[in-house]
Amino acid sequence: MQKKNNAVLIFTGTSSSSHAKSHDENPRVGWWEKIIGPNLAIDTNHFFVICCNHLGGCYGSTGPSSINPATSKPYGASFPMLSVEDFVRAQFQLIKHLGIAKLHASIGSSLGGMCSILSGLLYSENVGRVVTISSCIAPCPTAIALRYLQRKMIMTDPNWTHGHYYDKGVYPLDGMRIAREIGMLIDRSGSEWLERFGLRRFNDSIQLTPTFEIESYLQYHGLTFTKNYDPNSLLYISKAIDLFNLTEGYDTPTDALSKIRCPVLVLGSQTDILFPIWQQKQLTDELIKSGNPDVTFFELNSIFGHDTFLLDINSVSSALKGFLEVSTLSIEEKTQT
Repeated sequence: MQKKNNAVLIFTGTSSSSHAKSHDENPRVGWWEKIIGPNLAIDTNHFFVICCNHLGGCYGSTGPSSINPATSKPYGASFPMLSVEDFVRAQFQLIKHLGIAKLHASIGSSLGGMCSILSGLLYSENVGRVVTISSCIAPCPTAIALRYLQRKMIMTDPNWTHGHYYDKGVYPLDGMRIAREIGMLIDRSGSEWLERFGLRRFNDSIQLTPTFEIESYLQYHGLTFTKNYDPNSLLYISKAIDLFNLTEGYDTPTDALSKIRCPVLVLGSQTDILFPIWQQKQLTDELIKSGNPDVTFFELNSIFGHDTFLLDINSVSSALKGFLEVSTLSIEEKTQT
């Protein structure tokens, strides 16, 4: 009988779906395509990989665009408020359903990194190790303010109609587009924008409309995103991120983090605006103070800002692979029938 002890749970970021890796039933490139797979950082020769859609999203899990059985209409803004804890507990219901007593690892980046570190606290007996990338103990005021502005863009769009736009033939396109443009700006770094775009223009005509290539880039990606993600889902998940506090309900950070007894890998990027590197250092320091003897911290020198986990494949892979495969041999021995 198999022991099911080689499972790895990957928590997604804010707007990513469960499609982290291409496969036979869906050959489309996944958002962590070069991280997951045979002989890659999360090696599918060794690990059984699970990735789910967040509760409140719009990729299949129940969210604001789902039908409310009480009204036979989409929930819209009547959907209940969510927390990061809700995201974690929902996915651990799946882990329980699959008969997995203990994960080899819980992994996540950004919102997913909040989820992975929280899973180590809530389910200390069920998580073998934690990888948290570009996350924090609690969001900083700057990040909260930026997400507030994103939500405000959507909620002040006349076509948002208080969150009930699904059956009205309207859509808060402008608000959603600007919210995404703000997101694109803060997900990367100034050094990348300088290297990538500089002051190059695509339009020689001097008008109030966009002139520079970076403006065109933001405009294009803002519009593309609006076609693939539900504005209400962004509102609910964004608010849940702002309300996250790993130490809530505890007297001190040490009290909270002492619940996490497994090895932890903390990664951060020097150029991250949204989750500054000092937050990953703070998390590392507090884990060590709490008595955890197996905490590893990597500070990545990347120009990609918050999106380092998506784009700096070599650095992220190097850190992940060694940390995950420490006990691969023992896993393979124990899973023999």
